Amino acid sequence: MKSLGIYIHVPFCGKKCRYCDFYSVSYTKKQAEMYCDAVLRNIRRYSDKNSVTDTVYFGGGTPSLLTAGQISQYITAIKEYFNLSPDAEITLEANPNTLVPEKLTALRNAGVNRLSIGIQSMNNDELRFLGRTHTAERAGKAVRDACSAGFDNISCDLMIALPNQTVENIRYSIQRISELPVSHISAYILKIEDGTAFDCDEIRNAVPDDDTSADLYLAMVRELKNHGFMQYEVSNFAKSGFESRHNSRYWKSLDYIGIGVSSHSFLNGIRFAVEPDLQKFIDSPVQPITITDRNAGSPEEFAMLRLRLSEGLDLNDVKSKKDSIIKKIPPLIKAGYVNLNNETVSLTEKGFIVSNSIIEYLIF
Repeated sequence: MKSLGIYIHVPFCGKKCRYCDFYSVSYTKKQAEMYCDAVLRNIRRYSDKNSVTDTVYFGGGTPSLLTAGQISQYITAIKEYFNLSPDAEITLEANPNTLVPEKLTALRNAGVNRLSIGIQSMNNDELRFLGRTHTAERAGKAVRDACSAGFDNISCDLMIALPNQTVENIRYSIQRISELPVSHISAYILKIEDGTAFDCDEIRNAVPDDDTSADLYLAMVRELKNHGFMQYEVSNFAKSGFESRHNSRYWKSLDYIGIGVSSHSFLNGIRFAVEPDLQKFIDSPVQPITITDRNAGSPEEFAMLRLRLSEGLDLNDVKSKKDSIIKKIPPLIKAGYVNLNNETVSLTEKGFIVSNSIIEYLIF
């Protein structure tokens, strides 16, 4: 049977982070209840018993602002209307401040078996700059409490290339995180997005330049490796066996359904997105979607996504592009940006820094 992933977007936040451009709104209990009802309607609407659903991902926003009972309702509905695999990976994104022992136990009992905790840094000055409401100490406690509640698959976010950040700062955060029961790290270079609180000259002039950011990135990759976190994607690192199965769907061009305001889907070769309008989503019998690509999954797109992975691209999977790519590879190998092993091309650590440019050069 074909496999399927489900992504559920939860748009509520207690406070908007200064760097974030994801669709989110302030949390209210009433809106959250109405939103949950609308999500449940759409779970029924997209019912699919002919595929095996092996990953479920609650993203946001801050999904952990919902009650454990509401998350349980979602998972119960997915079990009823989809063919949920007994060993499905079920991930919930969480803010450390929302995780208390009783809630963690209830979430685990509801079926959540993986947490993605937005730590970002173990340096309190950096957390304040980013607009995070938790401290490094609170983040550590959230992870330890999660482990005590039975979670053995815990991911955390790390952000680098902040103003005045040094290699020592990054090493410190990684050292602190490695002392916690964490098995996966998603690490991102700070990007100034249009329309965010950071979208101003003051911040743009304060962040490191490209060369410094590249140095920080390489230092981070090596430090993570030293602590057992192996790079498997441009921004993702895991201990053996703890790679994100859901996020890997995106990079391997596997089907997933997005439910919720501003969510995206890739299903049967079509990409579509839900409008970023909370009230419209709540009021609509079926979530309002816009088709963004009717012919998704082209060889070019497949190759682009695969090259984000450390395992790289088997050129035999894109035969129409194979000869063209092979001709372009030699100078990139000489410059230390790519490796070619038999007929599999992959980016090096150095190549990942400029991955967008290299991938565009190879594919188009």
